[in-house]
Amino acid sequence: MEGKEALQIISDLRTDQVVVTTMSTSREWPSFSKREELDLPLSGCMGKASSLGLGIALGQPERQVLVLDGEGSLLMNLGSLVTIGALAPANLVHFILDNGSYDTSGGQPTPGAGTVNLPGMATAAGYRNGYTFTEAAELRQKLPAILKETGPTMVSVTVPKGWATTDSPGRKTAQAMKEVAAALAG
Repeated sequence: MEGKEALQIISDLRTDQVVVTTMSTSREWPSFSKREELDLPLSGCMGKASSLGLGIALGQPERQVLVLDGEGSLLMNLGSLVTIGALAPANLVHFILDNGSYDTSGGQPTPGAGTVNLPGMATAAGYRNGYTFTEAAELRQKLPAILKETGPTMVSVTVPKGWATTDSPGRKTAQAMKEVAAALAG
């Protein structure tokens, strides 16, 4: 499915969740978000979205946290899977938009592209649930129930190489952190 199609489906189902984005997802999510005050784009932080999402999920256990990650970013910080699995935040949903390449740094193939089962790795590391989707209709049908499950949950979505076409994120990380902190405080 197209990456922007996956983001639209997530946006359509979003209510008051904090959304952490990085790299390609940070470039595209602002076009879909209806709650910018709860969006936290990480620019220049490849591999750190899952760790930051974990911290927010632990600090705000009553609020669901959606991490919009890429497989290239996750591969740079695979240890976060074990940490998330061990701490088991029930309110964390970790999305992976998997295109088999490092699009933001030139399109090089990611290690294990097309063969690595990231949801399988996540569940082996302690995530409660793991899913893979290739078709938008199936994601749209099943995601409402998935968002109600006790997490942590990984949802991998197969997208094409080069799916993100917007040049830069809409907000800088430091300003977004202040805005999200204010929104969470009251």
